[in-house]
Amino acid sequence: MKVQYTPATIIHIIDETAAVKRFFFKMPSGSLFTFKPGQFVILDLPIESKITYRSYSIASAPGDDGIFELVIVLNPDGLGTPYMWQNFKVGDQIPVAGPLGKFVLPEGHIEQELCLIGTGTGIAPLRSMLHHLINHNLINKNIYMIFGNRTQADILYHIEMEALSAKFSSFEFIPVLSRPHSEWQGRRGYVHQIYQEIFSDGRPAMFYLCGWKNMINDARKNLTDMGYDKSQIKFELYD
Repeated sequence: MKVQYTPATIIHIIDETAAVKRFFFKMPSGSLFTFKPGQFVILDLPIESKITYRSYSIASAPGDDGIFELVIVLNPDGLGTPYMWQNFKVGDQIPVAGPLGKFVLPEGHIEQELCLIGTGTGIAPLRSMLHHLINHNLINKNIYMIFGNRTQADILYHIEMEALSAKFSSFEFIPVLSRPHSEWQGRRGYVHQIYQEIFSDGRPAMFYLCGWKNMINDARKNLTDMGYDKSQIKFELYD
């Protein structure tokens, strides 16, 4: 892939869960790094592989400080993330290309209800979108974030999302678990029954899907069966 890389400095690392880390990068001053919420960057890694780059959606909202966040899940059978887990540390400079991608919000105020549907680290670009809309007071209609995971421990940004849901009446965070403990008081199952319930009347809405391939394929079919046009359904596949 012919892209231009710029060395970004790791300024902070958070162990979010047993298998997920949050990496904070800062681009060098003067690099004019700007991105749209929903876009991704490419990291180039010194690994022994024909393909040394890895793509990750930006999890933070755009700002003017050159800082961005990536939330990454460990794949113990891969080459990229085991290298990051063993070698990435604060102060390291990592070659970064981008931003790239067309999985972005329309410009200006959102004139339809917005449904953000994610699984796993697929929450990353959806979180970027949400914070951007809040930061710029661009919310005119209801926003729903339906976030599917296996267990409660897997819910990334759980406290943050619950706090935003409590603070903003137009935003509702709906975590749903496929393998919950008996004490879980929230929704159980999969993301599909949630958006099918909320939008059973077929009212105008935009849908942004990000996460596991099977979820996205099923959601796209379900939403079109519900009468929504393909132009109302945006998606980003994660392996």
